[in-house]
Amino acid sequence: MSRIGKAPITIPAGVTITVSNDNLVTVKGPKGELAQAVDKDITVSQEDGILTVTRPSDQKKHKALHGLYRSLLNNMVVGVTTGYKLEQELVGVGYRASNQGNTLDLVLGYSHHYVFQLPEEIKVTTTSEKGQTPKIILESIDKQLIGQVAAKIRSLRAPEPYKGKGIKFVGEVLRRKAGKSASKK
Repeated sequence: MSRIGKAPITIPAGVTITVSNDNLVTVKGPKGELAQAVDKDITVSQEDGILTVTRPSDQKKHKALHGLYRSLLNNMVVGVTTGYKLEQELVGVGYRASNQGNTLDLVLGYSHHYVFQLPEEIKVTTTSEKGQTPKIILESIDKQLIGQVAAKIRSLRAPEPYKGKGIKFVGEVLRRKAGKSASKK
């Protein structure tokens, strides 16, 4: 049996979960509301403050979906209670980030600015202190959405392996390469 799938999800106080007849799971909490459609073969049940996900058989498809939907539902519960936060830093001379509302303006060493419109579900803040690299801080209740947006921002200028210039996650360890060495005579 799936180790992830069989683990129960404890529902914290202040969170309500409803499962409709067509397997649409809605999670409401202090930070907001999220919904996820679950495959019709997977059963989601709730009793005594514990949410359980069960599968009908040990087919490969059911095993895969069992762990997937349990993880998605757990991410929703964590999102509506504490939320998710991702920090990215811009490493490079002249790299800057600024925002107005949900519009992110990036200067990444190209001949033009990147103006990136973020979804309304994501709150963005930028910091640029003297002596520190500029940072982009993303906050949201939806783990999938915040990860997708952060990956898109990172892809605008991925870190290169020689000097490490580009957009990277805070705490990310980059694999560095040695540069050219002088020829021996």
